[in-house]
Amino acid sequence: MIALQTTTHVLGLRGQEIYDFLTHPDDRSYQRWWLGTHLQLHLVGGGDGGVGSEIHMDEYIGRHRVRMNAVVTEAVPGRRLVMRMKKLVRLPATLTLEFDDEAGGVRIVHTLRAGYAGPGCVLDPLLRLYFTPAFERAMDAHVHTEFAKLRVLLRGGANGPA
Repeated sequence: MIALQTTTHVLGLRGQEIYDFLTHPDDRSYQRWWLGTHLQLHLVGGGDGGVGSEIHMDEYIGRHRVRMNAVVTEAVPGRRLVMRMKKLVRLPATLTLEFDDEAGGVRIVHTLRAGYAGPGCVLDPLLRLYFTPAFERAMDAHVHTEFAKLRVLLRGGANGPA
């Protein structure tokens, strides 16, 4: 099992704001969040953003383009969002976002897990072909940057609401 985890703190935001933004996405807002890096984020098939909803994502993580769908498997408003990655079928990879409101802001734990259970775990070393140390560093930098930019988008500022 591979787990890439980043913890970041964002002043001036609450977990509920981030949760609402991510569970009711639209491409235009997502692109404004991080121009040139965030390309698409929207619901597929008319879901409501809760458990069972499918979300399409397309973004750059460093030089790696990541484009796929994810199915929401757990949703606790303002606290936790878990999505299982999907191409044609559900993949052995999940993205978990945990939000912990603190004085003046929110602590975010972003965890990407990939791997198989049971006998399939013999295939886990193949995942390292994609989840390289360079990808891990790029993901860590991406998470720190993107959530700081989300505060600017949601609360106003140079890249904020028009």
